[in-house]
Amino acid sequence: QLQLVESGGGLVKPGGSLRLSCAAPGFTLSNHAIGWFRQAPGKGREGVSCTSSSGYSTNYAESVKGRFTISRDNTKNTVYLQMNSLKHEDTAVYYCAAVQAGKLMFPWADPAEYDYWGRGTQVTVSS
Repeated sequence: QLQLVESGGGLVKPGGSLRLSCAAPGFTLSNHAIGWFRQAPGKGREGVSCTSSSGYSTNYAESVKGRFTISRDNTKNTVYLQMNSLKHEDTAVYYCAAVQAGKLMFPWADPAEYDYWGRGTQVTVSS
């Protein structure tokens, strides 16, 4: 089955930036919608952002609008999450998830909508 691999996490100061990447070695992601989720210790999995298979449509949680940008380069088979102006509350393990495109609109922030998941990358925002 398709296995996603996240990278780019790390320790960053408040106000700093990180860029996360999501790849799927051996698979083509161009026909999948890709979501980014995060899970802080003791909390549930939260939808952060999602991009359609083409990259034309995007969605963001209100908490990250204006700060995070999702994008994809299908020629590189990679999806990115650019995170700027990071806050302590952004600290979490970030996961990417994939679902084969079937609808133009779907409940993108619901983890149950996705079939494939990465193992996560840690993002820690601390001074």
